[in-house]
Amino acid sequence: MSDAPALVDAHHHVWDLEVRPQPWLEEPAHEPIRRSFTAHALRSAATRPIAGRRLTSTVVVQCIASVPETRDLLALADSDPLIGAVVGWADLSSPAIGDVLDDLRTGNAGGYLRAVRHVVQGESDPNWLQRPDVERGLRAVGERGLGYDVLIGPHQLPQAIRLAQRFPELPLVLDHAGKPPIARGELADWEQQVRTLARHSQVRCKVSGLITEADHEKWTVDDIRPVWDVLLSSFGPDRLMFGSDWPVANLAGGWNRWAATVDELLDGCSGSEIHAVLAGTATTFYRLTAAPTKEGAACF
Repeated sequence: MSDAPALVDAHHHVWDLEVRPQPWLEEPAHEPIRRSFTAHALRSAATRPIAGRRLTSTVVVQCIASVPETRDLLALADSDPLIGAVVGWADLSSPAIGDVLDDLRTGNAGGYLRAVRHVVQGESDPNWLQRPDVERGLRAVGERGLGYDVLIGPHQLPQAIRLAQRFPELPLVLDHAGKPPIARGELADWEQQVRTLARHSQVRCKVSGLITEADHEKWTVDDIRPVWDVLLSSFGPDRLMFGSDWPVANLAGGWNRWAATVDELLDGCSGSEIHAVLAGTATTFYRLTAAPTKEGAACF
C-alpha cells in the first residue's frame, strides 16, 4: 500500500455512447467530446501531479436523468479501483423517490451511492428547488444519509440559498462554484450570492468546471484567480474540493492543464489547506475510504 498523499478528483464523468446516448452532447461546440469516455481514458489523461500528489481516487457523477445510468455507474465503481463514490440521479419529484433510492442503495454496489444530482441548470422554473414535490424528494435524500450536488447556473444561486436555508441538515455541495460568468468578466452578482450561500455551514463547493466558463481558447490563470480568491475567502479550504469535470474540461484545455492551474492557485496555502482542497473535503463529504480504496488501487 502506498504512503503517497491522496489526490481526489471529486467530479468527473464517463459515458459510452453505444450503451447510453447523451443528448446534451448534440449542443453546439460539443463536437470535441462527442464520443465515448471511460475510466481508463481518465487514467491516461490525468498524469500531472498537483502539489506533488498524483490521482488516487475519484467521484463519478451522473450526466443524464436516468436511473439505469446510475446503476451503470455503481457497477463501474464496484469494478474499478479508482472510483470511490457515485453521484447518481433519481427523480426527486416522484412520489416513489424513497423506494427508488432504497432500491439503488440495497442493489448491486449500492454502497457507492453517496449523493444525488439533478441538472437544475436546465430547469426554467425559477423556484424548481422549492417545489413541494422536489422538497419531498430532497427530504428523502437526507433521510437516507445521502448528500445533494447542486448543479445550477449563476442566475439560480438564489434557489440554492433558499435550499440551504430550508434544509440545514442536508449536506450540499455546489458544483462548479455555481458557474461564475468568467468569460464575460461579470462576477459581482455571482460573488455576492456565493458569499451568502457560503454562510450556511452544510454547504461545500467544488473547484471545478471553471475553465469551461472562461474563454475556451484564451483563458489564463489570471482569469480564474478572482473566482478562486472568492471561494477561498468565503468557504475556506476545509469546505472546498478539487474536481476536474473531465472530459468536459477537454473543451478548454483538459485535465492536466486544469491541474497545473490548481497547482498554481494553491501556491501560498499551507500543507493542511492543500490537503483539504485536494483530498480531505471530498473524502469527508463523500465518505471515501482512505486511498487506495480497493485491491489494486495505487497512486500513478
